[in-house]
Amino acid sequence: MIRWFHRLAGTATLLTLVVIVLGAWVRLTDAGLGCPDWPGCYGVLTVPQGEEQLARAEQFRPDRAVDIGAAWREMIHRYAAGLLGLLVLGLAVIALVNRRDPEQPVALPLFLVALVIFQSLLGMWTVTLLLKPAIVMAHLVGGMTTLALLFLLWRRHRHRPRPEREGLRTWAATGLAVLIVQIMLGGWTSTNYAALACPDLPLCQGQLWPQDMDFGEAFIMWRGLGVDYEYGVLDGPASTAIHMTHRIGAIITLLVLGGLAITALRRGADSRVRTGGALTLAALLAQFAIGLAIVWLHLPLGLATAHNGVAALLLLAALNLNFVLRREPGPPPIALRG
Repeated sequence: MIRWFHRLAGTATLLTLVVIVLGAWVRLTDAGLGCPDWPGCYGVLTVPQGEEQLARAEQFRPDRAVDIGAAWREMIHRYAAGLLGLLVLGLAVIALVNRRDPEQPVALPLFLVALVIFQSLLGMWTVTLLLKPAIVMAHLVGGMTTLALLFLLWRRHRHRPRPEREGLRTWAATGLAVLIVQIMLGGWTSTNYAALACPDLPLCQGQLWPQDMDFGEAFIMWRGLGVDYEYGVLDGPASTAIHMTHRIGAIITLLVLGGLAITALRRGADSRVRTGGALTLAALLAQFAIGLAIVWLHLPLGLATAHNGVAALLLLAALNLNFVLRREPGPPPIALRG
């Protein structure tokens, strides 16, 4: 049974990555409110079809025209998220049935069920609270957390890591923490529509440090209810402050994770550490290059979506590097059995 658990964890990890990319695609194509209700769409389980359903859909939000394309994009994301929920539930069921096996994790699969339920609530609140940035960012962070935990659940059965130097392990943990903060900053930039607040590089609006930035307004997390946040509500100085903070975070992340990856690649005692360093460096450089191209090319949809996907891959690479640098050996390699 542990074999099925392991395979299901790997499948769920891949599907979570797909869900994250789909979520970015929905947000970047302004389809976050493509369905004004939840879990259905204009009162149906797919999207409105036919004159009667379309006429009824018009009554949900008379101030907004029904956009069938946006509705489909939103529902595709919901279908994928629903399938992921079923896979996570399957992991929890297998864990409970197989709980007497000492190699079977139980607590983490059960926690993942609770996390996915909470993610569903965040998805609902994203719609009902009209794309409130704090909720949308929390939804992104929840998705990344789900991805990370499923990956670790799958990864723990792959090999027995060898202990490494204390300094390298501490560096790896610090790099992971820096990356998590940067992902959150990226989510805040996206949900506040601040990606193009600085349309030039390496300067911002022709200045090294714009003088009129408003950091106080930029990072107000909660602004009350009833505000429609689609297309953003912040003025230029606040959006610029968010964008510049994300840029600074990108440079710090590049230096911290880049130095870690190069050190692991050159000095790792285990081939898995060296491979982990190479994967982290590749994902880091790809993410940094995409970030530059997004500004230079003025936020093309494909690159903006890829920026979210590669962020998720970079998170997995950093997690993997931390995993193979652990002090305490994990469970020995197992012969996966039925």
